[in-house]
Amino acid sequence: MALTALAIVVAAAQLATAAELHRVVLGGITAGVYPGAVVIVGRRDSLLVARGYGHVTWSTSSRVPSPDSTLYDLASLTKVVATAPALMRLVEAGKIRLNDAVQRYLSEFVGEGKQDVTVAHLLYHTSGLRAFLPLNERSADSAGASRLVLEEPLRRRPGARAEYSDLNAILLGWIIERASGRPLDQFALTDLFQPLGMTETRYRLPRVLRDRAAPVGVWRGTPVGGVVHDQNAARLGGVAGHAGLFSTGLDLARFAQFLLDSGRAADCSPVLHPETVALFSSRAGGNRSLGFEMDDTTTADNSGVRLSRLAFGHTGFTGTSLWIDPERDLFVIVLTNRVYAPKASRSITRLKEIRGRIADAAAEIVEQQDGAPRAPRRC
Repeated sequence: MALTALAIVVAAAQLATAAELHRVVLGGITAGVYPGAVVIVGRRDSLLVARGYGHVTWSTSSRVPSPDSTLYDLASLTKVVATAPALMRLVEAGKIRLNDAVQRYLSEFVGEGKQDVTVAHLLYHTSGLRAFLPLNERSADSAGASRLVLEEPLRRRPGARAEYSDLNAILLGWIIERASGRPLDQFALTDLFQPLGMTETRYRLPRVLRDRAAPVGVWRGTPVGGVVHDQNAARLGGVAGHAGLFSTGLDLARFAQFLLDSGRAADCSPVLHPETVALFSSRAGGNRSLGFEMDDTTTADNSGVRLSRLAFGHTGFTGTSLWIDPERDLFVIVLTNRVYAPKASRSITRLKEIRGRIADAAAEIVEQQDGAPRAPRRC
């Protein structure tokens, strides 16, 4: 399907719910949570909502965010848009096995107990590594930062309990590079983004594209965008398994539809096997799968209360989120630059609430549509 719709494409019965979704998004701007946003709601074969709100800065003379052209720093969405699917590709190719020790790929990953850490432990965030390490403060360059990650001791026995950690994803990025024999950004580009038609998705934006990026800060009074916000990713050269990716709303819609369609690209060509998509997106105890967060139906934060228990996704520190519900055939994308400094309250609690209300409205739109005729499956 050509993703060209940039506005509401819903029946009359759904307009009231869509209007409520708009009010929720605009309310976040009024409250100072973010200066603008791109919101996309869709299914495997269509877009129901795809539009921009507010502006890319707090100045009303700045650009209105666009689903097809505004580039957002995805932050931790990098983990699920680049790192996890790249691993899926290599697992299918037999170049990575989930139960292999990390040391099979990274011999430098040494220390007490580290011989027991597997690739799956990294994906489940049960490796025993600490949650965060300020690489930018403790190292002068990429090589020094890499040594810090590889030499970081375990805090607990692998598999004992989950602790979300960027270090896990950083290591996964290096495993991808060792197993594929190519840099992470190049492998993701040729083996994922190009086959999926994600032409606007990349690491390390060239200068010619940076003006299209939603700013994430201010330097000497000038909005700054297009350079990675995550300082650890910056210290690692801008390409890392945990952060560094930039993309547009419509490219993320292509990605979501690829997963909803069991690993098929828009032209129906298979990029992943359905079994691989199911393996990596199925709940494995608690609220995690292999690389994705799973919907927590007990709280309204981030994914609301109306998505199914099969829903999976992720969020990013800069104000980004993606949720995919295979049971409802639904995806919800919310892209903001909440870390933009001037005036923003940066309330992550309020942003979680807003994202949850958007997800609930999206689920209601789909429920209202389910009684209407649907186009046949395109593949």
